[in-house]
Amino acid sequence: MKRSTINDIIAQSDEMMRSFGFVMPPFAYWSPEEFKSRKAEAKNIITARCGWDITDYGAGDYDAMGLFLFTLRNGRLVDLQRGGGMCYAEKLLISKQDQLSPMHTHALKAEDIINRGGATLVVELFGSDADGNFDPTRGGTVFCDGIRRDFTPGEKLRFAPGESVTLMPGDWHAFWGDGGDVLIGEVSTVNDDETDNIFREPIGRFADIEEDVDPVHLLVSDYRTWLV
Repeated sequence: MKRSTINDIIAQSDEMMRSFGFVMPPFAYWSPEEFKSRKAEAKNIITARCGWDITDYGAGDYDAMGLFLFTLRNGRLVDLQRGGGMCYAEKLLISKQDQLSPMHTHALKAEDIINRGGATLVVELFGSDADGNFDPTRGGTVFCDGIRRDFTPGEKLRFAPGESVTLMPGDWHAFWGDGGDVLIGEVSTVNDDETDNIFREPIGRFADIEEDVDPVHLLVSDYRTWLV
């Protein structure tokens, strides 16, 4: 993805989130230079990989397959492992109309996916085999706003603004906006986007970036190269 495109997506996404009453924390608006100068005090933000996250999954066609994310807060795996402390994470996402977030599951993370506003969110679901692998013949059970819902293999559940689904490890899912763009909330256990996204197809989690202009704000995937 071109950096100029990423800069545009950040600006457009910030405008959409603000239209629904969501304002990002102050560090979201730091320039790369300010982030560098404040990296010592921002160590927790950097370590937790909070911030802007835009991906085309390495496929090169963001409008067809991609996702906007902002990680607002993220806990510590060590706390989750010991059963106490900061065991949670929170994100905002934007899924554009017909923009696929491809079929995947998580080995560790349980998550609530919430339609925070906009159009209809469609979530396609499959179950797992005994080893947690994708199984096109299996359905399963999820909870939609606390109500049990059995799903058949490949069933597409639809969520209007305010509605949500709880997904557990082993629930294979893909999603997209239908009829327009959707602002999505994600509340989950500790999030690890580097190791805990298991895709059905061999694709990447992060975009390859062509630096045609300077970044307005850093992405979480920039931290390792920019904040050294």
